[in-house]
Amino acid sequence: MRRLGIMLIAAAALAAGLYVSSSFNRPVPQQPKQMVTGSDLAGSYRPEFRLGSITGEFVTPEDFRGEVLLINFWATWCAPCREEMPMLVDLQNEYGPRGLQIIGIALDDVQSVRDFVQKYSISYPVLVGAADVMQTSHDYGNTAGVLPYSVLVDKDGVIRWQYTGEIQREEFLQILRGLL
Repeated sequence: MRRLGIMLIAAAALAAGLYVSSSFNRPVPQQPKQMVTGSDLAGSYRPEFRLGSITGEFVTPEDFRGEVLLINFWATWCAPCREEMPMLVDLQNEYGPRGLQIIGIALDDVQSVRDFVQKYSISYPVLVGAADVMQTSHDYGNTAGVLPYSVLVDKDGVIRWQYTGEIQREEFLQILRGLL
């Protein structure tokens, strides 16, 4: 009887492990445009955070006071995140001098992110972490934990836009131009 109980527990653990593993390996479905995950924070003052950068320095949103912030939550293993990265680099290069500051916040390990940043010449600050990044993403309205997830914050620190999925450049620019 005891042996049967142990076998049932082992089978349940195996099934749970397979389920969790398959959920991480499923392709990410395309999200509807401008879908907000979790709470809609538009019009609210941005939450605070203090996260480590890939260079070891701590960064807060206050470090970018007076700039329009695009906070982009991503990971090196996330295919849609990798797809939008060149466009984000182009946006930073083009609109940075006009007051846009992109901040990438990676849910990943530091070395993988450093290698990725170097390989793809990412020109904006990149922060990295695990549980602290998940909490920050949640605080910014991503209660489902979906990646990529982006939030646009105006110069006064007010959230103006939240987006789940790969950003569409022209739609984003329509919103951004009104804030610069």
